[in-house]
Amino acid sequence: MKKHLYLALACFLMLAACGPTESEKTTETKPELEHYQSEEMAKLGLPFSDAVIVNDIIYLSGQIGNLPGTLDLAPGGLKAESKQAIENMKTILEANGSSLNDVIKVTVFMDDISEWGDFNAEYIKYFTADKKPARSAFGTTGLALGAKLEIECIAVRKR
Repeated sequence: MKKHLYLALACFLMLAACGPTESEKTTETKPELEHYQSEEMAKLGLPFSDAVIVNDIIYLSGQIGNLPGTLDLAPGGLKAESKQAIENMKTILEANGSSLNDVIKVTVFMDDISEWGDFNAEYIKYFTADKKPARSAFGTTGLALGAKLEIECIAVRKR
């Protein structure tokens, strides 16, 4: 019986020795979390951030083709809205130490998926053959402000 007790005590001490030290327990790092809101968007009083940054990953809220600082859509239909939405993304990324070249994932929501080709014609002006992010897209209805599309992305921040 004593052998089993000594063996159990020895196992407990070995396990305790393998656990984190006091200094390791206090140096656990929490993710850096930032919320970015441009002054223009803050004035509109919308209930979301332009972007949330966790460590060096930037998560952009969906961008529609609204003209900067307004809730007015760029006139001219899908192509104009596509261009403006991507320009809006670019502005937010650059304000946070990133760029379109650092985008790793794009999600596109379109009110009419049959206009996919028209969207792609604008998209490839910004995302060249050697810098294509991963991308998903789907058709939907009821986008904010009657927009024809909404685009969100995830990017890496350079420091």
